[in-house]
Amino acid sequence: MKNRCLLFVLLLAGVAATAQSTIHERLRVDATDAPRNILHSTVTIPVSTGPVTLVYPKWIPGNHRPTGPIQNLVGLHIKANGQELDWQRDLVDMYAFHLQIPAGVSQVEASYDTLTYNGKSSAASSKVLDLLWNQVVLYPQGTATDDVQVEASVRVPDGWKFGTALEVVRASKLAEYTFREVSLTRLVDSPLIAGANYRQVQLSAPGETPVVIDMVGESETSIQITDKDLVSYKLLVAETAKLFGAHHYEKYHFLLTLSDQTAHHGLEHHESSDNGSAEDTFGDPASHNLEADLLPHEFVHSWNGKYRRPAGLATPNYQEPMKGDLLWVYEGLTDYLGDILAARVGLRSPEQWRENAAYTAAMLDHRVGRTWRPLQDSATSVQTLFAAPQEWTNFRRSADYYPEGFLIWLEVDTLVRKQTHGQRSLNDFCRLFYGGQSGPPAVVPYKFEDVVATLNQVAPYDWASLLRQRLDSKSPHAPLGGIENGGWKLVYTEQKNTTMDAREKTGDRLDLSFSLGIIISKDGAVIDAIPGSPAYAAGVGPGMKVIGVNGRKYSKDVLRTALHASLTNQQPITLLVENADYYSTFQVDYHGGNRYPHLVRNEDQPNLLDEIIQPISQK
Repeated sequence: MKNRCLLFVLLLAGVAATAQSTIHERLRVDATDAPRNILHSTVTIPVSTGPVTLVYPKWIPGNHRPTGPIQNLVGLHIKANGQELDWQRDLVDMYAFHLQIPAGVSQVEASYDTLTYNGKSSAASSKVLDLLWNQVVLYPQGTATDDVQVEASVRVPDGWKFGTALEVVRASKLAEYTFREVSLTRLVDSPLIAGANYRQVQLSAPGETPVVIDMVGESETSIQITDKDLVSYKLLVAETAKLFGAHHYEKYHFLLTLSDQTAHHGLEHHESSDNGSAEDTFGDPASHNLEADLLPHEFVHSWNGKYRRPAGLATPNYQEPMKGDLLWVYEGLTDYLGDILAARVGLRSPEQWRENAAYTAAMLDHRVGRTWRPLQDSATSVQTLFAAPQEWTNFRRSADYYPEGFLIWLEVDTLVRKQTHGQRSLNDFCRLFYGGQSGPPAVVPYKFEDVVATLNQVAPYDWASLLRQRLDSKSPHAPLGGIENGGWKLVYTEQKNTTMDAREKTGDRLDLSFSLGIIISKDGAVIDAIPGSPAYAAGVGPGMKVIGVNGRKYSKDVLRTALHASLTNQQPITLLVENADYYSTFQVDYHGGNRYPHLVRNEDQPNLLDEIIQPISQK
């Protein structure tokens, strides 16, 4: 998963129809004002006389938390037979609006605007739009989204084209496109991207289930996918077919927005994925390296997360709270599979994959927050962690079920291979758990016990105990068993880690987590400090700003030079720091030089890591 447009939901109490009856709605979205971040919407909903409550979608699939941007809903007017109706917001539920429907009224028409800029990121620019239907639709309260049928249409700016998994049934001369009526569940599960610069590329072979990439970008250059990447994405389709043995979509659209003006993110859906990355992703090596697993990750979610879904996340509508206790499977296993698929299909080289794994392992091995907050709680408390500031992330922990999930499932994979003497692997688990019969989108919920039972089908072992140990541990160290079982060791040298180097080039921050124990922005602001690290021990913390190093004005190069000199210099590193209205000098007693994580071979163990990232088609 990973920030979005606006979708609006009307929930009606007191509708004549029962919760099981089908409700038909008509939704019209005018996106011609998208370049200035306003969407105009109108929805028509059947009602009956008496009190009615309309609600806006709150708990958004893939976000696992109440992220429906109700604050961006403006200009709400609700009419019946041409007459305006008064509404009152619920005193407790900010997503609910109460109405009194007069006699003789069979439907209401709600019109409203959605603001798609939230002060940090945007869902639109002068050239592109990312439209999420959950931000612009309404439906009856207490109704399952499967029981609401919606005929939706969108009008885009002149000359713009779009990509979506929805089927167009008619188009007007005013560039308004109407889609085939689908359930609200499927509508929200089918976002749309549009732009002045658009390109579609076919990935599937003739006669196969259609799979395409729809791209929109800030320029024609941005959407020029390289021949090498095109080969890799075609191979991705083939590799997932071999990995899972079946698919649960009737067609699939990779929706890719290439822009530095809109949010960079990934959000999974059954028949598409909504992806946003840097404008120069295809041309810049650093951006390409960091985004290499984005599309593989979201594609895997079609199986893991959309088809097989934790029971606590399989809610009947968008107002029911979700429970994230199994996100270490939903996201953690997807993080693992997305990473190894990126290497299997050539989007990352084997060396880049190992460098990324080394960074993940080192980052988590230096995560002080793990001594008080077990990994399980990072999934359970997902609702609060995503809203937390970046300062003090190390002590607080973040959505660590993603990267630590990678380490856990790597360990599981290596253990399966060892237990079965190389005859089985996590590939077999994927076919058993996520395969089945190919067909249209469906949801099959699961619990912890189902995961354990399937693992035992693949390789008998005390998986329940192992997984609970990893999930409930408060060890100060990350679980590195997968790396060690895989025939590699985590080491630190002065040579730069390629993943960290790419993050620095694209994010303008200096990550010194493994030396001084701080992360600094381009201008010297301290973003995070690791409790117990040399800089923390000296008194440095988030909210401060480094302005001088050993008597010289701060720059990344000056600080790196000081770190290298610390190997032979017995004097501490002197940092001049600004803290609000005050200046302080801190003496950091550190003499370890620049430290970057890498993986090196342990010849005493079989090289399972390289075996894991081999394409299935080559075995």
